[in-house]
Amino acid sequence: MEGKKKEFLLEVGVEEIPAWMIPATLDNFRDLLVEKLKTNRLADEDTPPPQMFATPRRLVAYCPQLPARQPAREELVQGPPERIAFDADGNPTPAGIKFAEKMGTRVGDLETVATPKGDYLSARKVDSGLEAFQILKDLIPVVIQGIYFPRTMYWEGKSGPHFIRPIRNLVALLDGRVIPCSLGSVKAGRYSFGHRRLGKPRISVKSFSQYRESLAANGVLLDPEERRARIQGQIDFLLRMEKDYRLKENPELLSTLVHLTEHPTPLIGSFDPSYLSLPEEVLITVMRGHQKYFAVEDANGKLAPRFIAVMETDADTTGVIRNGHERVLRARFNDAQFFWKVDGKTTLANRLERLRNVTFQSSLGSYFEKVDRMQQLALHMVRALQKNGVQMSEQDAQTAARLSKSDLTTDLVKEFTELQGVVGGLAANREELPAAVGLAIYDHYKPQSMEDSLPRSREGDVVSLADRLDTLVGCFGVGLIPTGSKDPFGLRRAAQGVIRILAEQELPLDLRAMVGEAETIYTSAKANGHHASWKPEPEALFAFLDDRLRYYLRETHGFPYDEVNAVLTATAGFTESKTSTDVTDILHRLRAVHEIRSTADFEPLAAAFKRMKNILQQAGKEQEFTPSTVQDELLESRPEKKLYEHFGAISEAVSRHKEKRDYLAALREISSLRADVDHFFDTIMVMVPDLQVRGNRLSLLAALFTEFSTIADFSEIVPDEKGK
Repeated sequence: MEGKKKEFLLEVGVEEIPAWMIPATLDNFRDLLVEKLKTNRLADEDTPPPQMFATPRRLVAYCPQLPARQPAREELVQGPPERIAFDADGNPTPAGIKFAEKMGTRVGDLETVATPKGDYLSARKVDSGLEAFQILKDLIPVVIQGIYFPRTMYWEGKSGPHFIRPIRNLVALLDGRVIPCSLGSVKAGRYSFGHRRLGKPRISVKSFSQYRESLAANGVLLDPEERRARIQGQIDFLLRMEKDYRLKENPELLSTLVHLTEHPTPLIGSFDPSYLSLPEEVLITVMRGHQKYFAVEDANGKLAPRFIAVMETDADTTGVIRNGHERVLRARFNDAQFFWKVDGKTTLANRLERLRNVTFQSSLGSYFEKVDRMQQLALHMVRALQKNGVQMSEQDAQTAARLSKSDLTTDLVKEFTELQGVVGGLAANREELPAAVGLAIYDHYKPQSMEDSLPRSREGDVVSLADRLDTLVGCFGVGLIPTGSKDPFGLRRAAQGVIRILAEQELPLDLRAMVGEAETIYTSAKANGHHASWKPEPEALFAFLDDRLRYYLRETHGFPYDEVNAVLTATAGFTESKTSTDVTDILHRLRAVHEIRSTADFEPLAAAFKRMKNILQQAGKEQEFTPSTVQDELLESRPEKKLYEHFGAISEAVSRHKEKRDYLAALREISSLRADVDHFFDTIMVMVPDLQVRGNRLSLLAALFTEFSTIADFSEIVPDEKGK
């Protein structure tokens, strides 16, 4: 936007915001500010977005070049119809005169504008625009109050402002001039504040550069990336002093510490090597989860008796802070050591009865009932996989499913809930159960996100699928269906995990059949007096899984929407839609469609298939056409005979390729029909008066469409847009 520019700075000073909320809050803050600036004509599509900064105690937006005022604009204001504004002699009527006076002009200076409803008297009005200063006074409180948080609080009464934490300070400047606005009792000014211990409680602000420098001089690094670099740089320095030690990388913890501090300073501490007898996973979880410490490893990748803590201060010259961290960690390790020892006195199998007292969901019973259902479902899946050539142990998968939740009764998991599954896997190994059982229990909560790794064994895949499908079928059956942002049982994550495991582990399982088996197990339990309120909701669940599958195919693999639609609506007949629920097979077909799409013959053939589908649907609807066997003697012209012969010649090869899931080879065979299909439509009239000939031609098209649309419904392909 052209015109004079001014520097805009907005700081919202608050009590400490939870670190995990800050990245999303900044994004939302920026989006809201951009939206309001555009609405008020202080930004357009070419305007760079505000620069956003945050510490635990402040949210900051900075626009280096905000327009000093709204750009002027001219608009045409429509008045009364010309026939009403003037009488028969062409003299202005009271309506015309009143409109001119309203617009501050003379009737003779008004324009007549033609519209679909007739000619109207109109006036051009120039809006010179308001000053940004005036607009920002009202805009700032609206933006701040509009920032989304999962929960908010109020501190000046219920009628006062709501925010994630109490707002204590507000800086709002336009070219150094205070913008008079307020939130509750907090009025905007030019005074910010430094670090709680390292800085002054009151800092005068004149400009952004001076603001940033003053904060740094008072112990506050405003830019999260600057704090990140400081943490990483100082950790590297500390570890160079320790021979052969290196940081055990943890990006999530690093991000937390960046947003937990204003002046981060790492220190290195140590602990008694005897604690290394505890499982490494337990030690790392204790350090990371409760203390926010980084673990350190040696040159061989083994855990070292060292840790990295990050202080919210400048230095620890006397070692008092380090000693305090070491003392706290020692107490935590002693607790973990005690829990690990005591928990080991009871086997996973002997803990099963205790699961009767651990509720899974009030309408779905206890975890004891859940693992029983999981065990039945796991056995069903193992046998289905074995039929499809996947070798695995029925007994190990069932054992892992049965014992998968036993660690929920351990003191170690009660203290460190993020170790669920991990403790069970470690306990299985300590009890010398088969290695496959321990690995499956250890991994069965995987994946917990789109980025998380998958189970490392087939048994782990099966137990993870059984766990998720039991949860999905159970929760949908008692009405716990996700709506909006509400998803307390993590059903979206569970469904995404199901899709990822099936797709990326290439498990040949039919998702619809698995859901059906889970429902059968629930139905049997209900017949035995359990889960009285549960009822099957397969269609709602299939729609939910279909949505997650489409998201996965588009966002993870990048397939265009029309290719996804083409494969997921592949037809068994020209009117009957049949969506495949073998996720691995869907991926194979999608990759083939995507690869062949760039060839010269494919998209014209796809357009022809769309034409076939339209003709067949119209014939079925208007003439109640039902396809039958194509009769050679009714094929009248060379083009239709040639198409029929070519179709017959490749049908066997296409079927053979489909059986082997070599869909690319099958599609290449189909694409070879392009010239004959084009010639057919260029020279043949399908809907001829002769009913027998017409029916035979329709049957030929139906045979083509039915045979080849089992790979993908080519009529869904969008030729011009490439589906993007």
